[in-house]
Amino acid sequence: MRILFCGETFPEARRHLEKELKESAGADRDEIVACHHTTLRAAVEDADVIIPLMSRIDAALIDAGRFRLVQQWGAGLEGVDLDAARRKGIRVANVPASGNNADSVAEHVVLLIIALLRDLPQCQANVREGLLGIPLGKMLAGRTVCLYGLGSIAHAIAQRLRPFGVRLIGITRDPHAEKVGRYELEACHSMERREAALARTDVLVICSRMTPETRGTIDAAAFRALPAGSYLVNPARGGLINYDAFYAALRSGHLAGAGLDVYWDEPISPDDPILALPNVIATPHVAGVTDRSYQEIAAAVANNIDRLRRGLEPLNRVV
Repeated sequence: MRILFCGETFPEARRHLEKELKESAGADRDEIVACHHTTLRAAVEDADVIIPLMSRIDAALIDAGRFRLVQQWGAGLEGVDLDAARRKGIRVANVPASGNNADSVAEHVVLLIIALLRDLPQCQANVREGLLGIPLGKMLAGRTVCLYGLGSIAHAIAQRLRPFGVRLIGITRDPHAEKVGRYELEACHSMERREAALARTDVLVICSRMTPETRGTIDAAAFRALPAGSYLVNPARGGLINYDAFYAALRSGHLAGAGLDVYWDEPISPDDPILALPNVIATPHVAGVTDRSYQEIAAAVANNIDRLRRGLEPLNRVV
């Protein structure tokens, strides 16, 4: 079985999958390769399974290949043309963002929130300058954290934030859904009434899925609704935020700061103006990149590859 990683990002994914496949299927049964995104068109021609990572798998690429399975390393499939895959009879599957992956992302969110409130970049700069006792930080306890979207990652975040003594509120499509009770929120608002939640938010955490409907949904109106001096953390997808409105809110100081792990184009250009802002803490899409998360994802991906080999349907099939 020839397995193609579409792009050279997330190198630890290849190592974990190779180890998992060797342990489950034998050392010489599969070939794992990776290609640069510029050579993807040629590389898909002899692949049996492709793993998109952050590459766009469009209709032209699907028509060019003979692969039988598009298997995402994680949950997001917004870069895959599902209609084109359906027309060609190609299976598409993912690994739901739950378990160790959700827990890993939640831990990273806590890290970003505290780093913002304590102004970690300035702390590091002050150490280098020999300055003690500044900057003045802000406590997390007593602040209102709003979870924008209530999936498994938001639930893991809620579990970790509650012991800090925060007030948790949420925004979701159906605030009356049975699952909402599991989050133990002080209040939950519908998307249509999101301004009421945003108006009382100190830290906004984006947890939504990326779809055509949610692209750019965190827009100028959302930033106007947030109180001056609030913070934003995004471990979900960059495209959920309107770039121009976001930059303006940060530049003006209306947003006190932002913690970003995902971007509008990935990898983000080192020259992007967002990264030059002093109130932005950026990490390289590593919220879910941990030992336990990758072990769990690798096992799920390897299992689906083995199921394909045996003529079985993949688990978590989307198309």
